Amino acid sequence: MNAPTPAGLAGILARNKSATPASSWTPAPGSVLFTYVDNSNIWIEGQRIQAVKSGLARDLTDAARRRVCVPWSYDFGRLYEMVCPKGTSIGRSIPVGSKPPPNDSLWERARDEGFEVEVFDRNRSNKEKQVDSTIVTKMLDDSYRHMKAERGDTAVLVAGDADYMPCVRSLQERNLKIRVVFWKHATSHELRDSVDNFTPLDPYFDQLTLSPT
Repeated sequence: MNAPTPAGLAGILARNKSATPASSWTPAPGSVLFTYVDNSNIWIEGQRIQAVKSGLARDLTDAARRRVCVPWSYDFGRLYEMVCPKGTSIGRSIPVGSKPPPNDSLWERARDEGFEVEVFDRNRSNKEKQVDSTIVTKMLDDSYRHMKAERGDTAVLVAGDADYMPCVRSLQERNLKIRVVFWKHATSHELRDSVDNFTPLDPYFDQLTLSPT
């Protein structure tokens, strides 16, 4: 299994040269993290937040109802350092979503360092059909083949859909830990209340925002 090393991650982040957001969460000593990122929904909800910040929508509900989105992109390297602290053992890191914006070179850098990247085209209705199922499949497969409850391993899910609950319950039944990191408004209450740790992305919005090139 292609897995990034802490040294490889450090190299990516060093090239980025930008301040990274800090998180107070720390994994158990000796544990391994397995990270699954729903890139597209991070991006979609980030655009709605940007619409509110820009004054083009009253609030996030208004932005979603009127489908108001303002161009916005996030820095995957900064997100990664937040969800997988430096020095942590990484079993898998896989961002899944639509084709990334052309100015986000960290996707290609991630590939170069051995990270897995699953990218799908959207269909004619501009919808994605394979993202959630891919994340669930990878997470369940890893939980049976690679994660160890006795080691304190944690699945880090950067997504907020309630559709992940059956997968989450499966891992919890085997005493595996789950951490969810996502926008608070877009995370289901059931998912947020069920996991070992929930970290909202909202306080880190400005730090995660990728500056235009």
